[in-house]
Amino acid sequence: MLDEEDDAIAAFIRDSSITVISQSRFYAQDSVTDVSKNEYVQLASGVYMQIVDAGVEDEADTVKNNDVVLTRFSEYCIIEDPDRGLYKGMTYSNLDIVYSVDAFRYVETSTSIAGIFTEGYYMQTSYSGGTAVPAGWLVPLPYIRNRAHVRLIVPSKMGSTYAMQSVVPLYYDIKYQIY
Repeated sequence: MLDEEDDAIAAFIRDSSITVISQSRFYAQDSVTDVSKNEYVQLASGVYMQIVDAGVEDEADTVKNNDVVLTRFSEYCIIEDPDRGLYKGMTYSNLDIVYSVDAFRYVETSTSIAGIFTEGYYMQTSYSGGTAVPAGWLVPLPYIRNRAHVRLIVPSKMGSTYAMQSVVPLYYDIKYQIY
């Protein structure tokens, strides 16, 4: 299944005309991806990230320990495997639903970071696996500020509990607001 996942991610990148850049190039570009070139940086975690908008100009307006982060997002399955009940396409979106937001508390210790859902549809579904925020959603946080917009390709090992157990890579379009 891991080979199938790798193939699905490679096909998604190819079919979406994504230009993958290295972390060193990303850092040389001041931690920015060129949206006009459809650039995504492949990070050490295996997550591919495109920063559409890094957020507000105030450099101090970044996520800090115990902040609540509000998210609006679309989630897309990028693997097709009818035998496992997996089909390419959108699985959920609250981007355009005014009354729906998913919120999590950002928790940072000396050795780890985590996100714990506090409200929203995603944590209530069996698909998410409970209150744990997918690790892939946390990857952009060091590079963005309040009101940021990112796109992510998240391999199963960085996804929800369900994604990890079922080896399902997902694509996200996420807007973050630090509350």
